[in-house]
Amino acid sequence: MVWTPQTTTLADCANLLLEQGNLVAAFEGHEGLVTQLSYDSRTVESGALFFCKGAHFKPEYLAEAVGAGALAYVSERSYSEYLRSVGVQPIPVLLVKQMLPAIADLAALWYRGLLDQLTLVGFTGTKGKTTTTYMLRAILDSWLREQGKSESAWLSSIENYDGVARTRSLLTTEDVLELYVHFRNAVDSAIEYLVMEVSSQALKYDRTRNLRFAVAGFLNIGEDHISPVEHASHEDYLASKLELFKQANTAVVNLDSDELNRVLKAAGESEQVLTFGITEDGTQTATLLASELESTVSGLSFVACTQDWQERFTLPMAGQFNVGNALAALTAALALGVPVAHMQRGLATCEVSGRMQLITGPDDKLIIVDYAHNKMSFEAIFSTVASEYPGRPIVCVFGATGSKGSERRLDLPAVAVAYAKRIYITEDDPGEEPQAQINQQIAEVVAAAGVAHDIIEDRDVAIAQAIREAPAGSVVLILGKGHETVIKRGREAVPVPSDAERVKRQLAGW
Repeated sequence: MVWTPQTTTLADCANLLLEQGNLVAAFEGHEGLVTQLSYDSRTVESGALFFCKGAHFKPEYLAEAVGAGALAYVSERSYSEYLRSVGVQPIPVLLVKQMLPAIADLAALWYRGLLDQLTLVGFTGTKGKTTTTYMLRAILDSWLREQGKSESAWLSSIENYDGVARTRSLLTTEDVLELYVHFRNAVDSAIEYLVMEVSSQALKYDRTRNLRFAVAGFLNIGEDHISPVEHASHEDYLASKLELFKQANTAVVNLDSDELNRVLKAAGESEQVLTFGITEDGTQTATLLASELESTVSGLSFVACTQDWQERFTLPMAGQFNVGNALAALTAALALGVPVAHMQRGLATCEVSGRMQLITGPDDKLIIVDYAHNKMSFEAIFSTVASEYPGRPIVCVFGATGSKGSERRLDLPAVAVAYAKRIYITEDDPGEEPQAQINQQIAEVVAAAGVAHDIIEDRDVAIAQAIREAPAGSVVLILGKGHETVIKRGREAVPVPSDAERVKRQLAGW
C-alpha cells in the first residue's frame, strides 16, 4: 500500500508546537500547505517547511531555501533582517525553544499514519547492535519468504535497506527526516517489518522521538561514548539508552547486563517485559535461556529453551559472546510470533560483514576481522579468542578515533596488552585530531605494559606487516573498522577498502 501524506498547513504546525510548549512566536495569517520538510537547502521544493538545523548551519542556506520556494522556516532565531539585507523577501518563521524536538514533532505530524503500517524493532546497547539486527533480519526473512511476503527492511551501522535502495550507512541511527524517508520507502514497498539499531545519541537528541517500537531490545551497557561531544558521563549515556523503553510495546532485556536492576525498572515502562540469559546449570530464570554452548570449526552451537520448547541452534560465526546477540534476536522473534523453525533457519544462515569474520592465512595463521572499537567489545573479543583458541599467540592491529570517544585510546590498549604478544598501532578515523597524537597516547599505554609494538599510520601497511611478522599458528586480530569503507580524516570521509578486503588483497599477493 502506497502511503499518501495528509493535508498539513502551516497553522497545524504552529498549533502542534504550541501544544508541546515549544513555540516562542509565529507569524499569523498564513494558512499555506506544507508540501515538504527539509533541512537541506539543495533539496527544497515549493511549499517546503525548512529547518535551520545543525552546528554548521549558515543563513545563506535559508536564503537558498527561500529562493527555491520554501513556504516557511523553523528556527531558534529570526533571520528576517538577514534576508532583507541580501535582497530576499522574508517568509514566515516558527520560532521555537528547541530545534531537535521541533523537527521530530513536525515530522511525526506530517508523516502521521505512516508508521501504523510498519512494525518497528529497535536494539540498543554498547556492543552487538549490528549483529543482533542482522540476526533478527535473517529470522524474519525466512518466515516472510514462506508467506510470500516482502523481506524485512533494516537500518544498521553497516548499511540500510528500505525496499527502494540499499545504501552504505553513515550514522548508526540517521537523522529524523532520513528515518522517515526510509519508513515511507518501506511502506510503499509493501514491507511490514523494519529492524534498526538505536544509538544513545539518537535517543538523547530526539532522532527517534515519537517512534513506537513493537519490540525494543537492551543488549548491554559499558563505558563508551563519554566525551564533550557525546555524553558527559556514564550516567548520561545509560539514561539516554533507557529512554528507548518509553517507546516500546515489548521490552527485551539481557539478564547478563550490568546495571540490571535499573534496566529492568526502566523496561517496566513497556507493556510487556521479556528476558534472556545464559546459564550453566539451568537455574537462572528467563523468558529465553541458553545453555550447552559449543565452539565448532564452523561456528557456534547452543541450546535455547522457553516454557514451551527446547531446541538447538547454530551460528556460522565465532565468538561465544555472539550467543547473547542471538538470544536477543530470538527473544524479539518470540515476541513477534515467529515459529521456532524459522528462528533456527535464520540464525544458521546469518552472516555479518566485519563481525568476527574468519579468514585463513599462511602458516596456520587465523585472521579475524572485527568492528570491535570500545573497551567492552575489546574485552569480549580478546577473552573469547584466548578461550576458544588456547595456545595460539595473539597479534593485533588497531587504532582509536579522534575528536570523540577519547577514553578509547587508553582503554583499548589496556585490554590488548593483557593478551597480545605484539600490537600494531594504526589509523582509525582521526577526524580533525592529529593521527600521530592519538597513536602516541595508545603507544604510551602499550609501552608501560612492556608489550612489543609498532606505530604504522598507514593501515594497509600495518595489516600487511602484522600478518607477515606474526608467528605461525597465531591469531591476528584486525580491529576497529570491520565492514567500514571510509576513514574520517578532517571533515572528509575518505573511501578505503574494508579491513576484510585489505586482508584478502594481502593474502592474494602472498
